[in-house]
Amino acid sequence: MKIHSYLLAAAATLGTASAFVPAQQQQRSSTTTALDATIAVFGASGLTAQECIYQALRDGDKVIGMTRNPGNAVVPKGSGGAEVGNALSDPNLTLIGGDVTNAADVAKVFENDIDGVIVALGGKTSDVGDTMLTEGTNNIMSAMKSKGVKRIAVVTSIGAGDSKDQAPFAFKILMMTVMKKIFTDKNNQEKAVEESGLEYCIVRPGGLTVDPPTGVINVIDGEAGSIPRADVAQFCLEAVKDADFPYVGKTPCISSVGGTSWVKDRSKAARGEE
Repeated sequence: MKIHSYLLAAAATLGTASAFVPAQQQQRSSTTTALDATIAVFGASGLTAQECIYQALRDGDKVIGMTRNPGNAVVPKGSGGAEVGNALSDPNLTLIGGDVTNAADVAKVFENDIDGVIVALGGKTSDVGDTMLTEGTNNIMSAMKSKGVKRIAVVTSIGAGDSKDQAPFAFKILMMTVMKKIFTDKNNQEKAVEESGLEYCIVRPGGLTVDPPTGVINVIDGEAGSIPRADVAQFCLEAVKDADFPYVGKTPCISSVGGTSWVKDRSKAARGEE
């Protein structure tokens, strides 16, 4: 497992926040130990998961990704540079087609020696069902326990669990109406993770974009701002690779723009389709 050092500093924003500094932005000490990790990424064709995969491969890690549609896994817009849109392909990448609600499919991922797991599942409930997040995450965690894998980062959303008051008003309306089913599933997913006994970090990002990484990751106590998926991916990778990650057993809300309001961007550009 790759062991990182990190720095947490107080940050003055419009809300209470801590600034999380990704490891590669810091000067490594001579005592830092760096070993390659093998990371499982579920939801591998999703926009945030693609960032996790791309950045992990760039760091020299091995990735085992699972998705219903492996052919949809491409180099992400945020970090991909000139390679954006190309198929994700690397000698250290294995993509497995499967459904997380099928325990047998999930087990295929754990035929490999896995050091840490990132769960970045998504999709409309009309396409994936009302309970996919919870069922799939439970299957993943059961497989982890059977193989002795302890560290997991699960991407949910601002507004999930006890973070309802951190969501902007307009987003709260969506949570109670058109997004009610997905948030019921997210809440149940979070509860299952918290009760799992694993070394978990539930990551609740603010408004997601496909912009390039800012390198600014604020852990927000108040209302969250927006954040590129590339920065969310960096946080998730640190969560599963850093033995002393400070948010293990916690549910941090993260944003790059701390304390500023945002509205749900439902445009094609925000989904990386333009």
